[in-house]
Amino acid sequence: MFAEKPLLSWLFETHVASRRVTAHGDFRKIGTMAKKNKGKKSGAATAAVALLTETNTPFQMREYEHTEGVTSFGEEAAKNLGASEEQVFKTLLIVHEKEFAVAIVPVSGKLNVKAAAAALGWKNASMCDPKVAERRTGYVVGGISPLGQKTPSPTLLDESAQLFDTIMVSGGKRGLDVELAPDDLLKLTNGKYADIRA
Repeated sequence: MFAEKPLLSWLFETHVASRRVTAHGDFRKIGTMAKKNKGKKSGAATAAVALLTETNTPFQMREYEHTEGVTSFGEEAAKNLGASEEQVFKTLLIVHEKEFAVAIVPVSGKLNVKAAAAALGWKNASMCDPKVAERRTGYVVGGISPLGQKTPSPTLLDESAQLFDTIMVSGGKRGLDVELAPDDLLKLTNGKYADIRA
């Protein structure tokens, strides 16, 4: 009887330790996702995940099944992850003349482009063409992450992110979000908080 307790304790500690490892990547759903996405290597690192891992930034991978044809990517992520649309953020690109910037806002709201331009010291701004956004970031629309972009740009994060210990943003592909502290997100993107939600 006494020999069983240390064994159970060891098993529990091993389980907890294995979960702690996922502070740098939560792969809880890899088995399920591998079955759903036949032919795709689920859990393969994106540039965003690679950056988080290389910098030892605490985060969790949050995977879900993306439905083809759905274009409300942020709302889909929130629903499938069982998260509040206030805590899941979407990544948008804006442009002023030849300058680009990243604006991150909750999926429950819209971007105040004028406020974002003002926060950047621009006279005005407009939404970036999706194809241009894909070329600049190296990601596809619906999977554009603010992290690990091919061509980094000044980054703004809506100040409402400060209400949460962690927020979720795209992990670099459709069907993958990463959850991390908003301060860590700004540290990795050299970004700043701003009131940019419409």
